[in-house]
Amino acid sequence: MRAESYLFAGVALFFAVTASIYGWFADEPAGKAVLVIAFLMSALVAFFFWTQHTRRGQRPQDRTDAEIATGAGPLEFLPPHSYYPALTAAGTALLALGVVYALWMVLVGVGLLAPGIAGFVFEYGNRGQ
Repeated sequence: MRAESYLFAGVALFFAVTASIYGWFADEPAGKAVLVIAFLMSALVAFFFWTQHTRRGQRPQDRTDAEIATGAGPLEFLPPHSYYPALTAAGTALLALGVVYALWMVLVGVGLLAPGIAGFVFEYGNRGQ
């Protein structure tokens, strides 16, 4: 994942340079904020990929001398079925609509979003035991 971290570090550097130049010449605060947030988000992704690379080491895709059979087998655990993504999506949609239309819809959205996120977190919490 070292190549991905370098790629997103380059994107973060681009946004940092762009934000500094734009901040020097422009008087508009919204553009400055957007460019700074874009820098922070791309730096966060680069940091995530770098920590994954240091924790897990090189993948077979990163090596030029790797055989095809090296990458065979199960890669990650993907849950077979879950209702929590639909619950989380409905809660997020109601929360966003509630911000626009009515406060009661925000409360319903939070009421759906909280168990959806908790389900994502704790659904397979004891899988390794």
